[in-house]
Order: sequence, then C-alpha cells, then structure tokens
Amino acid sequence: MLYTTKQINTKLKQVQEFEAKWGENTTTRAWKKWCTDPKYREQEEQFRNAVANYVKNKPNTKFI
Repeated sequence: MLYTTKQINTKLKQVQEFEAKWGENTTTRAWKKWCTDPKYREQEEQFRNAVANYVKNKPNTKFI
C-alpha cells in the first residue's frame, strides 16, 4: 500500500504528541523509524506481503 507524504507526516506528528505525553517506548520508536526511513517502510511491506502469501498458499490454513 502506498502512503502519501501527508499521511506519513500526520502519523509522525501523532507519535511525537504521544511521546510528549507518555514518553518513548518500543512501539513509538518503530513508528518513528517507519515514518522517517523509506527503506524501512519498503522492507516492512515486503515482510507483510511475504507473510500474507505464505498463509494464502499454505494448505489447510484456517483464518481466525
């Protein structure tokens, strides 16, 4: 899925607001990296697609 620059910047702002209120954690660090690193986004998308294809092509897979 392709995200616009506006969507990415909006998410980064949300992360920054959350961190200002509650502090940094592993989830916010991951979101910041996702918002600021195009290669990270590309690799994350490849990973999600690989998992989806694995489940889709595996016989006897039950979706929960």
